[in-house]
Amino acid sequence: MFNRSSALVLTMLGALVFTQNGAGAADDAKYPNWKGQWGRFNTNQEGQAVKFDPSKPSGPGQQAPLTPEYQKVLRDSMADQAKGGLGNYPSARCYLGGMPRTMSPSMQEYVITPETTYILTVIDLAEIRRIFTDGRDWPAEIEPSYLGYSIGRWIDEDGQGSYTTLVVETRGFKGPRAYDHTGLPLHSIISRSSRSGSISTKPTRAPCTTRSR
Repeated sequence: MFNRSSALVLTMLGALVFTQNGAGAADDAKYPNWKGQWGRFNTNQEGQAVKFDPSKPSGPGQQAPLTPEYQKVLRDSMADQAKGGLGNYPSARCYLGGMPRTMSPSMQEYVITPETTYILTVIDLAEIRRIFTDGRDWPAEIEPSYLGYSIGRWIDEDGQGSYTTLVVETRGFKGPRAYDHTGLPLHSIISRSSRSGSISTKPTRAPCTTRSR
């Protein structure tokens, strides 16, 4: 039989578990409910869905902040494509598209936890994008990969006490890769995702083709 001391210990343990679970539930309530299938939102239907600026035409019309060296990469790529070549578009050679191309499918699913957000898509099925939201800093060394290494932070943009937007920076790209079908080169990316379903992605600095950070 249990004595009074045992019963008291069990009661205290039960209260502790209940308190911890209650706090966890309150924290979880701050995160958005993005369950279900996401569709692609694109304001410019020309070419690939993900662009440096979705409102502008492809190629030089994107006005991406390229260095002179990589402006030439883009010009040479489009010139080669105009002659029937593949240009600087590795996906045409069956390389994994990686980021940001992996964010351009017709279907996506988000799995959100406080520590990590997972993005499942119908592109590059061999990889699942992981966005760490546990407050970690960038590692000293990043092993390059097609999806890169992503760290995000949740933002309550309307001040209602719950998160509405996920802001993500991705580094450590493995080449070769290009931003879009024209061969626009890239480096690291900052993206924003919100309940509206729109996802915008922009490089943080003058892009390049294969450099990893």
